[in-house]
Amino acid sequence: MGRSIAGVIVGYLAMFALQFAAFMTIYTVMGANWSFKPASFHASTRWTVMQFVVVFVTAVIAGLICALIARGGKAPLALAVVALVIGFALGAAHIATQPPDTGEVRTANTPNLVAMTKARHPTWVIFLGPVIAAVGIMVGGKLKRAS
Repeated sequence: MGRSIAGVIVGYLAMFALQFAAFMTIYTVMGANWSFKPASFHASTRWTVMQFVVVFVTAVIAGLICALIARGGKAPLALAVVALVIGFALGAAHIATQPPDTGEVRTANTPNLVAMTKARHPTWVIFLGPVIAAVGIMVGGKLKRAS
């Protein structure tokens, strides 16, 4: 039981850290004009596709880490449920507190932290992310069983 709880916690923290590092690095390398639609804070289609790929890959890694620490069992399923619950809760909070469009005009040299706080995504993107993460976690958890 303790190993399962540790697996879920470490897996979630690993997924969070990997996603944070990946998104910060990609934004720094690719820049605001690649990441956003012209003169706005709406995410570009390229960014949205890349976001889903990063979420899936980091979730697979998190599921594998969780399964390795827990040594099997249902810990990856628990992690997937945690990712769904937290993801949906954060998505709902984001929708409730952030206007869909502020009308602000984005400049070409928007810093990382400003981009993070002002970025806007369609509602379906916000709620599809946790689903992709849950699927990735389950795939990663099964990798442990396959080896």
